[in-house]
Amino acid sequence: MTDGPDRHPADRHPADRHDTIRVQGARENNLRDVSLSIPKRRLTVFTGVSGSGKSSLVFETIAAESQRMINETYSAFVQGMMPSLARPDVDVLEGLTTAIVVGQERLGADPRSTLGTVTDANALLRLLFSRLGTPPAGPAVAYSFNVPARTASGVMTSATGEKQIVREAVYHGGMCPTCEGRGRVSDIDLTQLVDEDRSLNEGAILVPGYKAGGWSVRFFTESGLLDGDKPVRDYTDTERHDLLFRDATKRKIGGANLTYEGLVPQVRRSMLSKDRDALQPHLRAFVDRAVTFVTCPDCDGTRLAPAARASKIAGVSIADACAMQVSDLAQWVRDLDEPSVAPLLSSLQHLLDKFVEIGLGYLTLDRPSGTLSGGEAQRTKLISHLGSALTDVTYVFDEPTIGLHPHDVQRMNDLLLQLRDKGNTVLVVEHKPETIAIADHVVDLGPGAGTQGGTVCFEGTVEQLRASDTLTGRHLGDRVALKTEPRTPTGVIEIRGASTHNLRDVDVDIPLGVLCVVTGVAGSGKSSLVHGSLAGRDDVVVVDQGAIKGSRRSNPATYTGLLDPVRKAFARANGVKPALFSANSEGACPTCNGAGVIYTQLGFMDTVTTVCEDCAGKRFQAAVLEYRLGGKDIAEVLDMSVAQAVEFFGDGPARTLAAHTILSRLADVGLGYLTIGQPLTTLSGGERQRLKLATHLGEPGGVYVLDEPTAGLHLADVDTLLRLLDRLVDSGKSVVVIEHHQAVMAHADWLIDLGPGAGHDGGRVVFQGTPAEAVATRSTVTGEHLARYVGAEEVATAPA
Repeated sequence: MTDGPDRHPADRHPADRHDTIRVQGARENNLRDVSLSIPKRRLTVFTGVSGSGKSSLVFETIAAESQRMINETYSAFVQGMMPSLARPDVDVLEGLTTAIVVGQERLGADPRSTLGTVTDANALLRLLFSRLGTPPAGPAVAYSFNVPARTASGVMTSATGEKQIVREAVYHGGMCPTCEGRGRVSDIDLTQLVDEDRSLNEGAILVPGYKAGGWSVRFFTESGLLDGDKPVRDYTDTERHDLLFRDATKRKIGGANLTYEGLVPQVRRSMLSKDRDALQPHLRAFVDRAVTFVTCPDCDGTRLAPAARASKIAGVSIADACAMQVSDLAQWVRDLDEPSVAPLLSSLQHLLDKFVEIGLGYLTLDRPSGTLSGGEAQRTKLISHLGSALTDVTYVFDEPTIGLHPHDVQRMNDLLLQLRDKGNTVLVVEHKPETIAIADHVVDLGPGAGTQGGTVCFEGTVEQLRASDTLTGRHLGDRVALKTEPRTPTGVIEIRGASTHNLRDVDVDIPLGVLCVVTGVAGSGKSSLVHGSLAGRDDVVVVDQGAIKGSRRSNPATYTGLLDPVRKAFARANGVKPALFSANSEGACPTCNGAGVIYTQLGFMDTVTTVCEDCAGKRFQAAVLEYRLGGKDIAEVLDMSVAQAVEFFGDGPARTLAAHTILSRLADVGLGYLTIGQPLTTLSGGERQRLKLATHLGEPGGVYVLDEPTAGLHLADVDTLLRLLDRLVDSGKSVVVIEHHQAVMAHADWLIDLGPGAGHDGGRVVFQGTPAEAVATRSTVTGEHLARYVGAEEVATAPA
């Protein structure tokens, strides 16, 4: 007799009894001794308010321990070259399987990284063109825009020690030499680099970091080429060339032999060769002011050398192929009939079909990876796992529906169910009711966020969750009603002939003085319209999806600028300097350097983290903690929640208006529970998004552009966001929101819907008007879904 699901557990084979992942005593971050059993080979959704502990349980406990234990199976030599993962703070973890994490992190924004390079589609295309391209450009590397062509002469030594003299040996590469594979070249405004009315010693160089009298300027004045006291306008042509454009040459500068080069090459090397977003804010502002980027005139933006562009298959070059919409490229590959490369064509076809299957068929392979939205980046990572032969794997997803229109959510749900039905365990952190509805098992964490969260409030089925009295259960059926009296616009911003990416000469008026929501299916052109035509205008403040950068030394107080007025208030109250109240400066504990913990590296083994004995984890010197403000020391203030700090700095002896203003913004975006000294590395995706929003609320501007502000928000938190948006509009601001959440659409005064499809099937305005008109006409996909939403139709539960 064989084992079966109806057989008594005692009669089952021992190997079949391990059907749960058991967690006991999890205390990572704010988790409070969480214990639960998660069924294997089922789809389990973890929900709860932002900051309730979902990510701490799923990612930092279950997935982290699985990956750490797999790393331990490698040799000590291999482990020494791998990142050392700390052991999660948990008593027992049993039943773990290999975990594959598909998170929200944006793909790298390296200037040479494209969708094709991060998915290996370009590697397959390069190989294809090296075999079939005519005229041939060379091996596969000759079609790569990341590899330059080189020539070399000299003595070549083989692996066996045999020496050979080579002359002008050619090493193939496909990089355009003009733009160095970036597709764009920079044009520098020299008036932003040098003030010609001054001399070098008077501060003629305007580039950040080039102070008169500093080494960067002495580098020029002591080179023997330039007179530091002569105004730049009086320079000869030779002197001007030496200052601005001279190529690298050896010179004796300051008594040492150094490499001298002009100011423009220095700026290109130190600033323009790096990713703009990775630069410090003041350098980024300088680059935006002084540099314009234009399409490379030699390669026309294709990044490729002439030989690679000239090589074609059926009249299509590799540059043409990468510029095709992926769905069209898949059809082009399908039409190629070349038995000699049949396995290669099959692999490429399979990869491109996965793009289409996952809803990314509207993208192009030459799309820079840094421009992909959070949802597109997450689905791109999922491509390599579709159709995989692996089973009994634990897949961990972090809000996979981010950036998806309700029309696209069903496709993502189908993919999750496919992974489960292959015998995998699927763990999903999610807020969307459409995805919660397909779960086999639901774990609801809470009841609140931060210190009020960290416990399991509910475990069971979706129907049991609906009937429960938890926060998620009560809000699962929430519907926002359509506005009966939408606001009247006070004016418009005209956009004419917008053609960024897939937009088709779009003409549209963005109403002012109202809440305007721009929506449409993923890839329809929403971000292209708003960021390409609205962002960058005067009086426009943009809050995008870019990730917050920061280490464990960064916290909400440092990120928002709150710590500056707090330090000054402490300094005034105690008659000392503000630097003492910084754990990154003079006030830091010397033992732990202001980290609060001591890290002990043990090579390939776990790094041991212990609380600093001298400061007891407070990060400051004992002498600094003697100074008080309103009866509190600086460590006690940083341990306050935002709500407590609002009260503390709002009244009494610690009253500080600048700090109270920043704290009030944090409370307005629903972060009242957050500890102001909590490391940024411990914040969830939703918390980081709202922290960024709170920071931008302090910027002067009449028009606020928000890119998917509901990302990471629990159903109960959406009401808080809507009230904030209303307050902004009522205060005289104009708010434009790129959003898919039906609650925000229903609450809008004006809808602009792009489509009707994605990629070349989109790029047009298919509806503009009030949400009520969209529901009444149901002329678009958005109108259909919004009509079902406001009709309070129940989300159908998918069959198991």
